[in-house]
Amino acid sequence: MSTLEGAAPPTGGPEARPASTTSVTATVDGPEARDGAAPGLPSDRANALLASMTLEEKTAQLVGYWLDQNGVVAPMQGEMAAAPDGTLPEITRHGIGQFTRVYGTRPVEPDKRAAWLWTEQRRLKRETRLGIPALVHEECLTGLAAWKAATFPTPLAWGAAFDPELVEQVGAVIGRSMRQLGIHQGLAPVLDVVRDPRWGRVDECIGEDPYLVGTVGTAYVRGLQGAGVDATLKHFLGYSASQAGRNHAPVHAGARELADVFLPPFAMALLDGGARSVMNSYAEIDGVPVAANVDLLTGVLRDQLGFDGTVVADYFSVAFLEVMHGIAADRGEAAAMALTAGIDVELPTGDAYLAPLVDRVRAGVVDEALVDRAVLRVLRQKERLGLLDPDVFEDDAPTGIDLDTAEHRDLARRLAAESLVLLSNDGVLPLRGRDAATASADAGPQTSVAVIGPNAHRPEALQGCYSFANHVLATHPDLPLGFAIPTVLEALQQTLGDAVSSAVGCAVEGDDRSGIEAAAAVARDAEVAVVVVGDQAGLFGRGTVGEGNDTASLDLPGVQRELVEAVVATGTPTVMVLLTGRPYAIGWALDGIGPRPSAVVQAFFPGEGGGLAIADLLSGAAEPSGRLPVSLPRAAGAQPYTYLHPRLGGPSDVTAADSTPVRPFGFGLSFTSFAYEDLVVDDAVTTDGTFTATVTVRNTGSRDGADVVQLYGHDVHASVTRPVVQLLGYARVAVPADQTRRVCFTVPVQRFAFSGRDLRRVVEPGDVQVWVASHAAASRSGGPLGSGGIVAVGDAAVAAPVAGSATDRAVLRVTGPVHEIGLADPRVVTWTAD
Repeated sequence: MSTLEGAAPPTGGPEARPASTTSVTATVDGPEARDGAAPGLPSDRANALLASMTLEEKTAQLVGYWLDQNGVVAPMQGEMAAAPDGTLPEITRHGIGQFTRVYGTRPVEPDKRAAWLWTEQRRLKRETRLGIPALVHEECLTGLAAWKAATFPTPLAWGAAFDPELVEQVGAVIGRSMRQLGIHQGLAPVLDVVRDPRWGRVDECIGEDPYLVGTVGTAYVRGLQGAGVDATLKHFLGYSASQAGRNHAPVHAGARELADVFLPPFAMALLDGGARSVMNSYAEIDGVPVAANVDLLTGVLRDQLGFDGTVVADYFSVAFLEVMHGIAADRGEAAAMALTAGIDVELPTGDAYLAPLVDRVRAGVVDEALVDRAVLRVLRQKERLGLLDPDVFEDDAPTGIDLDTAEHRDLARRLAAESLVLLSNDGVLPLRGRDAATASADAGPQTSVAVIGPNAHRPEALQGCYSFANHVLATHPDLPLGFAIPTVLEALQQTLGDAVSSAVGCAVEGDDRSGIEAAAAVARDAEVAVVVVGDQAGLFGRGTVGEGNDTASLDLPGVQRELVEAVVATGTPTVMVLLTGRPYAIGWALDGIGPRPSAVVQAFFPGEGGGLAIADLLSGAAEPSGRLPVSLPRAAGAQPYTYLHPRLGGPSDVTAADSTPVRPFGFGLSFTSFAYEDLVVDDAVTTDGTFTATVTVRNTGSRDGADVVQLYGHDVHASVTRPVVQLLGYARVAVPADQTRRVCFTVPVQRFAFSGRDLRRVVEPGDVQVWVASHAAASRSGGPLGSGGIVAVGDAAVAAPVAGSATDRAVLRVTGPVHEIGLADPRVVTWTAD
């Protein structure tokens, strides 16, 4: 077993069940504390506090308290979240570890809530014996999930932008808002690697490639933590591989898949981003729930990756060991299992870590040293965040709080613009109309446009599941959003003025077709129709995508396809805009044999700036530059699917089923075109070295544009099967019309590492292929790829090859002995552009 980035230990078995008494040493690894304690040891202040604590005071630091519980924002919340009796001073008489979602459980005025929080923190300092304030955590996946706070694109849009630097800026502005409000920990980012688009939580994920997820997720961590808010990596480990894309379903992943696919993004965010907290997965892996898996939460996370922060429980997951998984007889046994495995803090409340855990410690069946270990980690975190400083919360609470500043809006619009993926275009785009700021004198007359569809004029359609609007405000329909979020219709009206007409046509869900004919009539009278369709994000059956909203079909929900087809049938050139949280099976709109839309634009919940960004793209005021972070599926029956498949994972002579996606990972069009020339790759590299790959990117069109230059590789022969293609690195590069840029990648050979037959993560000597391509299926000579760049055993034909550009494949010889990867080995590809 390797002590490296991607090695996976055994995932349980009977021996994983805690013994009746467990002894541990209560030491905490970590950076130097404020009072100068050596790394790996708790500070003097933390040691002194621990020594003075009663058992009840210790366990109080290991739980959250959830104020204002209403609505449903967590699984089984109604069954699990019974509020404890008594007033808040009575409930927190021994102190409290965390306050759960002070701003994010119901709509509260930021100024008033901040004043209450400052007062409450002072009360904890003055009226509890130890005087330790509470750490406050909030959701922040698409921005701070609070009333009146800016909503940014969903993480799937982060992946589509392929721009870690911009995501870091977004993380920083979110973190500054949170820190201003007295929030210390954010429950983001989600680093689950997409394996099955039927899973409802796909919109929370960044993509299907571990390296893309790791680089973009690490950037968010840096931004958030640079603003003074601890990031929380979710959901450790393998959560997105749940059976049949069903939430909380069992995971059937082998040790190699866990190590090589699901673990690397977490390793990158921890080792390169310095993430300070981790949240467990709800799922079980091979019969062992992660919340009780000591091999993962301690063996991999702490012993192998060296993590020294706090592990927090996903909401109710400790109690779920009893009520959902059935491996604990009661809450006390659940607490013992989770604490032994390595969960330090129970969230959102203390169902198991308060009285049930105290009773087991006092009965002698749980060693108090386990409690001490977790408490010291919590105290170290609070100390680092300044919560043990004497002057904390002694200043005045903030007033005049603005959670949607011009900076928020600018970043939201920029990220939305970069995330939009143009999937097809027969020349209808860009429209002749121009935004006033970029209009040219010869732009020509405005094009009359019919804006149609259930998502054309709904702000909620622009926002993801973890936006406050869809997460909480959906149960408060009488309240406004509290910030400006122009819809697609409003943005196009702003751009095109009186040239815009509109109709709804149908709802996102349901089978009501009564409005389709009227919508088609509106389209018939226009020069161009823009049909905006897709999802409604929500929770646990409230919506078409989001947590608990898994699906057995990847068809557009409701009768939206019928609406699109009715508009197309009018003969009016039609642009289909998808506002979704998952990729849908839309081959009929891209490659269908009958009439189909003239252009298709994919937008993954682009947030408050999304409507404006879409209008900019359609009008030609902005260039499309997003790329698919997930493959566009052919059918639900082809799932789960990943472009990172070995040869027999694609179409071949030995199966009649074709899993080839309609559009591959990395695909995206522009209003201009790009070509790749003069690829130069080093001839050889040692198994512990780095190599360079340099390519010329030529803008062969008449418009300026930005290209996502994608560097791919293939290990020709290895001791275990390897993907036919894998992303090695990428670069977002602006290239003026008819100009070139020379892009140079510096690549650690570790990008070809994998877990060998003995599960040690290694780089083996031998030949590898390296090339640059416009997407994962684009390939030229030199590899085992058939038509369109998709693996074809025996040269079996691919149903619908996707056009793309690519260089020839260069052969790179990897020399030297087998190199076992360690934590010090570089993980990240760097690039420059001249």
